[in-house]
Amino acid sequence: MKILLVGASGTLGGAVRTALAGRGHDVITVGRTGGDVLCDITDPEAVGRLYERVAAGSGLDAVVCAAGDAVFKPLAELTADDVTASFRGKALSQIELVRQGSRHLSPTGSFTLISGVLTHEPILAGAAASAANGAVEAFVRAAAIELPPQRINAVSPTVVTESLDAYGAFFPGMESAPLSRVANAYIRSVEGRQTGQVYEVV
Repeated sequence: MKILLVGASGTLGGAVRTALAGRGHDVITVGRTGGDVLCDITDPEAVGRLYERVAAGSGLDAVVCAAGDAVFKPLAELTADDVTASFRGKALSQIELVRQGSRHLSPTGSFTLISGVLTHEPILAGAAASAANGAVEAFVRAAAIELPPQRINAVSPTVVTESLDAYGAFFPGMESAPLSRVANAYIRSVEGRQTGQVYEVV
């Protein structure tokens, strides 16, 4: 398959790229600062240019996202701009990938988005991230009834084991998951046949 992978330069994105390439897929990497193609997916016009560049001719078989930014602050300190930035960085950007990407994807192609454990397991200072994650999952369920025969799913990982040194303090008492297990959820979404699913990796 010809797969567009957004966020490939991150820790998770790198693992997903290795897993997909290892299974023989042609992976085109996209990042804000590195990758085969540079793109800020929070800019709808940039997303349009991205698809025009990478999908010309043969199109795409799958679009995979392993990127998303959110603001972490106590609720009392969150500003309207913080909330807007969180939705733009995690939810609106991924919605835009699907909204514009559906016409560039093969008829039976798929989208795989990313949400996260905070949808159902909130933490202190994570209200904006939880809300954005919830929006992603709600969108996946709604889009799944309009996209067929194209498919859409989301992967919802807990904190990954390889990132515990950096983020473990934000997830007290939560079990971590190795990157390999999270990457397997992406493979399941890309190569499987289900749609409208949220694959939780805990």
